[in-house]
Amino acid sequence: MRALVLEKQHELAIRDIELPLAVGPADVKIKIHTVGVCGSDVHYLTHGRIGPFVVEAPMVLGHEAAGTVVEVGAAVTGLKVGDRVCMEPGIPDLTSRASKLGLYNVDPSVAFWATPPIHGVLTPHVVHPAAFTFKIPDNVSFAEAAMVEPFAVGLQAAVKARIKPGDTAVVTGAGPIGIMAALAALASGCSRVFISDLVDDKLAIAARYPGITAVNVRHDSLADRIAADTDGWGVDVVFEASGAPQAYQNIGALLAPGGCLVLIGMPVAPVAVDVSSLAAKEIRIETIFRYANVFDRALAMIASGKVDLKPLVSATFPFEQSVEAFERAVEARPTDVKLQIVMD
Repeated sequence: MRALVLEKQHELAIRDIELPLAVGPADVKIKIHTVGVCGSDVHYLTHGRIGPFVVEAPMVLGHEAAGTVVEVGAAVTGLKVGDRVCMEPGIPDLTSRASKLGLYNVDPSVAFWATPPIHGVLTPHVVHPAAFTFKIPDNVSFAEAAMVEPFAVGLQAAVKARIKPGDTAVVTGAGPIGIMAALAALASGCSRVFISDLVDDKLAIAARYPGITAVNVRHDSLADRIAADTDGWGVDVVFEASGAPQAYQNIGALLAPGGCLVLIGMPVAPVAVDVSSLAAKEIRIETIFRYANVFDRALAMIASGKVDLKPLVSATFPFEQSVEAFERAVEARPTDVKLQIVMD
């Protein structure tokens, strides 16, 4: 099949590649319609690795996807040919200790699309377990369904935060995942979310949503703004979604006593954290790695209208222009949130 292949660092090609398409009894075969360009895809292109995951052989990119079922395995009962679906891209070992604890996202043996050496889905057809394939409601487009995956990251963070109705939150970093976290926080019960960044264009996109207040930390002190708007008390939750070391400086000042710090962004190097200031407020610290047991909930929230992701699609490219799509993603235009590739 033709696919978008990362040959090696800095080198992409659309070419034929042999991929496994045998449909097992618990699998479905899916004709891919829409695939989102993720920051991790771009990072593999520009750096050739993310932590211990190194591109050592040609790899098909893409893991944010939606399409149509064209074949079902003999044991599949919940899906049928013709169903529009989106797919949770990580396949764990369901017998593993992590999976039995409900933490299948941290199963060391998980096979995750477009994570070396596992191929992704920027190709016409894929085979996937039915258990990790979800039917798309009629009122949800393929474009929206292909964003369930990144939204699930934001929802995982909101779940870890244990948001209560009326809580306030801060999101540091207004990239795609930061905006997803802000929307998930609002949909989960937050009354107001502040989002900070250094780039006005990014902040303007986030600020279009009711309930989100943008703060450009290049010009304004985030700590001062939060103190002024909360009478010095602080917010209930901080989502750190930038991965920037400077975001950790005095981060405890943003939080109210008993608040929660959720770490989403992954710094490229160790960062300094003032543990004493966090301990003095009994701040609870949570971390996330991808998501677990929230993919169907993320889809349901989009279908319900609680979360509108349509404004976040910045541009759509046909499959034959996939290389151009990635070249634009590498540019990191401040007005771009999500680029998508349509296979048809």
